[in-house]
Amino acid sequence: MSRPQKTAATVGFNSAHGLGVLCGLSAGVWLGAAEAPTKLVNSGLSPYSISLCMVAGVFTARWTVPTLLKGTRQVFADLSRNKHLLPTAILAGMLWAVANTLTVFAIRDVGLAIAFPLWNTNALVGILWGRLLFGELKGASGRNVAKVVLGALAIVAAAIMLGFSTIHGGGPHPGRAASGVLAAAGASLLWGTMYIPYRKAYISGMNPLSFVTVFTVGELGAVFALALALDRTATIAVIHSPQTRHMLFWLFLGGFVWVIGDLFQQYATKYLGIGRGIPLSNTNQLWGLAWGALAFGELAHADAAHRLLVVAGSLVMILGALAVSTAVATEREHASANQALQRECTRYQLDYNRVLEACAGVPVAANGPQRAWWDYVILAVAVGVFVYLGLDARVPALGMNLVWVGVLVAALVVTAAISAWGLWKTTKFS
Repeated sequence: MSRPQKTAATVGFNSAHGLGVLCGLSAGVWLGAAEAPTKLVNSGLSPYSISLCMVAGVFTARWTVPTLLKGTRQVFADLSRNKHLLPTAILAGMLWAVANTLTVFAIRDVGLAIAFPLWNTNALVGILWGRLLFGELKGASGRNVAKVVLGALAIVAAAIMLGFSTIHGGGPHPGRAASGVLAAAGASLLWGTMYIPYRKAYISGMNPLSFVTVFTVGELGAVFALALALDRTATIAVIHSPQTRHMLFWLFLGGFVWVIGDLFQQYATKYLGIGRGIPLSNTNQLWGLAWGALAFGELAHADAAHRLLVVAGSLVMILGALAVSTAVATEREHASANQALQRECTRYQLDYNRVLEACAGVPVAANGPQRAWWDYVILAVAVGVFVYLGLDARVPALGMNLVWVGVLVAALVVTAAISAWGLWKTTKFS
């Protein structure tokens, strides 16, 4: 089957690199903040219940944000063009839900500041899948290969340093350190594998806003099944008990914050690929460390040796992730990416030129009115849910430094505003 001899570079993939980097950094800021509400596990809530409540907030946000930015007409039109991707999007959501539940156990057992860097070794898993399944780094220059390999090795070294610190008492529950490390490692494996459907969707021309609306069906179904099967009594109690109702708002809010970060991560994966986009978004471990250490004082009682291990391990992991993400793709790599795109078009009878433009972020012109009356109903229901839960919300009984909380929240607002403006100006969120 003949194809036009047009490569990814000719439609602006090189210029999209900066946009992908911006989205990846913003993803790190928001994903780092999203796990802070899971500190409520120290208030006695079941990890399964916490995960279910967070995913309920995620479900609300994953339908609300695409509706706000694009409208459901455009979202469902995109889904109808990519029906073959619906099962993989649901599977990705299921992997996310299980991984998210494991992170709650990890935070409970070893603390937020330690758990984050451990599960962020998912970058290694993502790099492996990207190379094996999508030809990422195929045809890369020696310098780019060196950046990726050395960056990956730095991530592994940092994980070992942080794991050693945890096992020898760096976390809040030294007796459960081993289980916390295993939970974080399991989350890393599942999240790294989850990026396969991400990348497959975007080389088929699917919009990230469309992908996440299907993705959320899998994650909500999976976490609900886990909660009922493994912790039914506590799950029912947290929904109906007046004693826990005041916590639901914060968990829903954590889910909402996670969605914003994940959307930026989706765009980073689209424009940079798995091997580059995921390590960059994994700078969330720095922001997780900031929330854990500065806002919640997790390292307040750690000795100098353990603090040194945590700080050094975090810095090494950040440098490794940045080394991977600054390996700007060459023309030969773009040609390899274009071959993967052609394979998808041939396999599923997709229009090559349309998919190529979608992958490059060319805005799609809407046919007819963008908004429907039910879009406003969806937005109103989402706002109503948060208002209803917010009426019963109380500030959790946790030690927090409110000055640092304010600084970190300001960072969220600034990064989101800059990245959203960049996406709108360049791609109209395509």
